[in-house]
Order: sequence, then C-alpha cells, then structure tokens
Amino acid sequence: MINKDHPRYQSLLYREKIVEAHKNGILADSGMIAHGRGETFDYLIGEKTTDNSKNTIEVAACYFLTRKRPVLSVNGNTTALVSEDIAELSKKLDIPVEINLYYRTPERIKNIEAVYEKLGVKEILGTDDDDFIDTPDLNGPRSPVSIEGINKADLIFIPLEDGDRAEKLAALKKDIVNVDLNPLSRTAITSTVTIVDNIVRAMPLLIEYVNKYSECDKDILLEKIKNYDNRKNLDNAIHDIIKRFE
Repeated sequence: MINKDHPRYQSLLYREKIVEAHKNGILADSGMIAHGRGETFDYLIGEKTTDNSKNTIEVAACYFLTRKRPVLSVNGNTTALVSEDIAELSKKLDIPVEINLYYRTPERIKNIEAVYEKLGVKEILGTDDDDFIDTPDLNGPRSPVSIEGINKADLIFIPLEDGDRAEKLAALKKDIVNVDLNPLSRTAITSTVTIVDNIVRAMPLLIEYVNKYSECDKDILLEKIKNYDNRKNLDNAIHDIIKRFE
C-alpha cells in the first residue's frame, strides 16, 4: 500500500503499473529499465509539463487532425502507462493502433491485443494474424510493420521509442510524433514533433487539444504546423533543464 503523503506518490504509482504490466506479460524485462531511465529525465524537467511542451503537444494535435492516415504505434511501456488514453485517441480520430515490439513473442502480442480489445479499439494491427512488410534498411524484430498500418501511414505516433526505427521511418518521409523525456535522443532529434514530457501527462493534453481543434479550419492548423520548428523545441527543452540549475 503506497502512502498518499509520500513525496514520490505519483511516481510510485507509475512504477507499480510497470511492475504489474511485467507480471501480466505485457512488458519485457528491459522495459522496466527504460522506465527508470525516463524517470531520471523527468526529474530534470521538474516533473511537470513545461510551457514549451504544451505548445508542442498543441502542434502534435494539429498534425493528427490534418493527416489522412495516422497510426498509433504502441509497445509494452506505452500500454502499461497510457492504454486508456491511446484507446480514447484511437476512437476519437477513428485511427488504428499497431503493436510493434522489440522483444516480440506471441504471448506478449496476445496480451497487449487483449488490453486494447477490452478498451474498445476497433482496429488493432501488428498482431500475429496481420500481414507484414519489412521497413527498408531496418534490421531486427521491429522491422516488420503492418501493410495496412504503418506501411501506408503518413503520420506515425511512436512514444517511448528506439532511435533506429525512428530514423528509418523518417527516411521514408513519414511524419513522426514522438514522446521522449530525453531531448538528446536519436528519436527526439529525428522526429517531426518531439514532446519532451512524461507520457502520462502528455496524452491527456494531446486529447484535450484534439478536442479543441477538431472543428477548426484546416488552414489555421496547417499554419501552426508551418510555424513549428522541432530543433527549436528541443533547444528550448534543454534550456528549460539548464534554467532549473542556474
């Protein structure tokens, strides 16, 4: 039982979700290490969503609302922490969820698929029943993607991702929205839009902005996209960290 007065209460709750996901066959062992690494960067930004990140989340919503074939790519960590938010966004925009795992096993795929089925997601791709095609120049278990999903997507949401796949997807001229607490990672640098924030804070805000702009004129959304610079966003994120220690 976690004491609600504990100064790390929220963080400990998320750790419990990670542990439970591992026990339930959703998360690989290495996913627990990845979560701990992310916590370190969350400390550096003050465990809050910065004004810079709020602006970036707003731009990310504009991308979702102006692209024709967005896909939400999920792994074990994303599923453990924000599966309900992923399902809500999927249903709101009527877009598929695609499972893509580095440590892929039939059991993990089945367990993750069951999570999103229970949450009412209509289209779940990347299962063992799907048809796959390899991502060009990408070796390893993350190379195969759904022919009807990421393969045809013009926008891919890849939160808590590895840099090699982000680089190869970017090389295919696909727009990439990413959530990464480390503004120096390859994924952060490669992506079209990098949200430097904890995914548990970023997802509800992303849904909020999607709701806000869902009836907005497309030209206004495209203008917001045009004025966005991901390199400047990452510079601002690094500066936000530095300011906390000046």
